[in-house]
Amino acid sequence: MKRIVLRSKDIYRGNLILINQKHPIQIKEEEIIKDLTPIGNCLSEHFINKNTAKALQYILNKINSEDRIIPVSGFRSRREQIDLYKSSVRDNGLEFTQQFVAKPDESEHQSGMAIDLGENKRDIDFICPDFPYNGVFNKFREEAKKCGFIERYKEGKESITGISKEPWHFRYVGYPHSVIIEEKGFALEEYHDFIKNYTSIEHSFKYKDENNLIQLFFVKSTEDVQTFYIEDDSKYEVSGNNQDGFIITLFKNCS
Repeated sequence: MKRIVLRSKDIYRGNLILINQKHPIQIKEEEIIKDLTPIGNCLSEHFINKNTAKALQYILNKINSEDRIIPVSGFRSRREQIDLYKSSVRDNGLEFTQQFVAKPDESEHQSGMAIDLGENKRDIDFICPDFPYNGVFNKFREEAKKCGFIERYKEGKESITGISKEPWHFRYVGYPHSVIIEEKGFALEEYHDFIKNYTSIEHSFKYKDENNLIQLFFVKSTEDVQTFYIEDDSKYEVSGNNQDGFIITLFKNCS
């Protein structure tokens, strides 16, 4: 059997951390910056974390869209988020800003796992770039969910997310979470609540794709160090939820 160790300090790390008004980001900025890479090429002014960048580049290459879709905003430091919020209040008013700009430490952009994308055209709005629901943009959405991305802020979820509909904002959460979230029509907040219904390997949520039986479950953090065991032939991923525990993903090849 394979031994998995969970440390309480790590509930604030991982692809699935929930960042919003109730759950501000807890990871130190220096730690996040160490894992950043430029989007596309070394001359890019936009940075995101390495896993997010790799998945994004794969999608853009697959749909041959790099001339139509461009990054508008990736990682932001806390200082940049403060400045953006203040400047938006000044230029657009408080009501608009509260709808479309998160307060410092409540922004997914500070995690390095969020990217705002826009249609490549002459005038691009930095806060609300155009990203239509047609053509190559919908091709991106279809591939994105297969590669770990969700469209984070959807219409009808404003009361849950605290943010208005943002067709341009994509968040990396990893596979198969992205597919499940999109298929069930969840906001990320709802997915976290959903997974908490499954609390052990024996009582896990099961998802099957072409090659794997995937088991998902939640482990509440109750001690500084916790352990559990999985079968030797299982691959696994662990992510904190930025709240009170861990989401475990087990992959067992069944092809």
